[in-house]
Amino acid sequence: MQSNHTLPEDTAWTEVSPGNRRAVLSHRPEMMLVAFSFDEGAIGALHSHPHTQVSYVAEGSFDVTIDGVTTRLDAGSSFIVAPNLVHGVVARSKGLLIDTFTPRRDDFL
Repeated sequence: MQSNHTLPEDTAWTEVSPGNRRAVLSHRPEMMLVAFSFDEGAIGALHSHPHTQVSYVAEGSFDVTIDGVTTRLDAGSSFIVAPNLVHGVVARSKGLLIDTFTPRRDDFL
């Protein structure tokens, strides 16, 4: 099995929308790890994709909406989004989400 490592200085941040940036931390065809940085009030718009997503709230507080249900999650919380469910977030404070996708989100490369 091949392994790879990503160092902080090799991580490029991409602006997704105002106040929202992402960095692909590591990936293989079957899995991807991505950091999303949010300014207070920034929105991760409602969307869906065919990937399973597992997210960890590393910093801050977010209102997370999954399939029409909104829950406030603070640092240390996590959530799972099944494929094709509509989901999104609103940052209640400056924050950081660490997302894992399976399979890899090729649209992020």
